[in-house]
Amino acid sequence: MKIGLVLSGGGARGFAHLGVMKALREMGITFDRIAGTSAGAITGALIAQGYTPDEALKLIESSSFMRHLRPAWNRMGLLRIDGIAELYRKYIPHDSFEGLSIPLHVLAVDINDGEAVVFEQGELIRPVLASCCLPGVFEPLYINKHQYVDGGVLNNLPVELIENKVDFVIGSHCNVLGPRKPLTSMRGVIERSLVLAVQNKTKERFSKCNVLIEPAEMAQYSVTDVKKARDMFRFGYLHTRSMANELEKALTNPSLSAT
Repeated sequence: MKIGLVLSGGGARGFAHLGVMKALREMGITFDRIAGTSAGAITGALIAQGYTPDEALKLIESSSFMRHLRPAWNRMGLLRIDGIAELYRKYIPHDSFEGLSIPLHVLAVDINDGEAVVFEQGELIRPVLASCCLPGVFEPLYINKHQYVDGGVLNNLPVELIENKVDFVIGSHCNVLGPRKPLTSMRGVIERSLVLAVQNKTKERFSKCNVLIEPAEMAQYSVTDVKKARDMFRFGYLHTRSMANELEKALTNPSLSAT
């Protein structure tokens, strides 16, 4: 049976994906294909390259991500993300989808055409970064004269990329809603509004997963809580371990597991 893993966007909350994947691996569950957008594209690329979840966590933590961001002087965003490309080429030197150990499918949005675009062959790193370009924060990334932004704008859980290529789909969703403390800043209001908008479009895709992994604790974290990476990793891991029986039953009877 071919198993596919779909990883949502969610900013820093994406560290939970690595905890989820660590737990799945310990259960003997491996992936034949990975699909992701935004944070899911970053974590998915590192795992598809062959890094373990623990190794991927350390790489992202030690990469000094913020030092490689540059101001976007043309004002299409606050920051430019393209400077990170050289950083990630140290970790994935072949810079190609074909060089990965596990087939990867990445979703980004062509901001001018208004369409979701799937990247799954050729150059790897720039499409992955394009998939992370949250509008208003990062300027769109040019690829072949097209401007791309965060795939979560149109599809934050891109099950469709692999649902017809595998027999069983596991979804890891870290962009969780839930009660939080009252908002006290404009940034908080904007961030919460974006999460609400994205979540509303994502719910319909939950039913396409045979199993959906959604750690409730992620609701307490911001998409910018990078310093709490290990906490989110741990919650993703523990939540997935708690689903061991559900996962075993679903894998035994996949036709009955889709919700």
